[in-house]
Amino acid sequence: MAHTDTGGTHRAKPTAIRALRREVPSTVALLAAEEDFAAMRGYASFGFADHARYLRAMEGLLRALSSQGVHTTVALFDPVAYQEYCAHTRLDPDTPRSRSRYTAEVASTGATVVYEGQPLDQLLPRLITVAEERATWEYASAVLARAGGCGGPGGCGGGTAHAAFDRAAAALFAVLDAAGPGLHHLVCSVPVDDTPLAAVVHATTREGRPPRLAEPGALVFRTVLACGIATQSPGGVVLRTSLPGAPDTLRGWALRDGWLRPLTEAEVFTAYCTDARTGEPIPPEHGVEYRAGLPLPRPEDETG
Repeated sequence: MAHTDTGGTHRAKPTAIRALRREVPSTVALLAAEEDFAAMRGYASFGFADHARYLRAMEGLLRALSSQGVHTTVALFDPVAYQEYCAHTRLDPDTPRSRSRYTAEVASTGATVVYEGQPLDQLLPRLITVAEERATWEYASAVLARAGGCGGPGGCGGGTAHAAFDRAAAALFAVLDAAGPGLHHLVCSVPVDDTPLAAVVHATTREGRPPRLAEPGALVFRTVLACGIATQSPGGVVLRTSLPGAPDTLRGWALRDGWLRPLTEAEVFTAYCTDARTGEPIPPEHGVEYRAGLPLPRPEDETG
């Protein structure tokens, strides 16, 4: 950047450039998995040979940007998606410029996490979780679109999908209302077209106050549950509630006929103490109480 005065044209001083740099956000895309890193080693312009050393270098870059006051977001670098992006845009994938353009694209459309000085062993699991949530939401939204039209991240807009999304939201709040005060961890699982979908949401409920739900987990949860309702797929919701000075409680519901049917205490115990992959029994968790799901009033019963 240059400016002009009576003495002629001068380049901006380095201090001014550094000040402006703090106002320009940055995005860093990370190769979190060893196999993703190995895939990028096939490009001659990719200058790293060791994944651990690469991660240390990237963490150093993040710290340097943070020390300069630069707002930095972190995304996952997907080599397969990168190859497809380069083919679609007719870019040479073996150049830093192409990788930079892909990173900018991911930042605008994909899942990102703000870097706030956290170490990579905390940042990477969170980043992977966010990316998985995004992928689940996109797939579930596509299912709902086929079921009757689904809008953007604000919800679904039309026909079967709209009704299913509203019903899923009502079911989520019915569970939290029945559970009462506490810290709640909810998991919704629904198989759709032989693809298992799962969503997790954390909520806090205090006496006399509406529940506080963590986003975007709540949106993904509602969308996955709506998929089960719209497609009449089997599924279920499990709830873990924590209260100070009391053991955690586990409850469960099965998705039947467009609503959540409470499981018995024995069904909850069996669900939690059986390996879903092998069918083998799992020892019960110490200090946890397994309880039956609570009855949830159906919306039509309340309005009818």
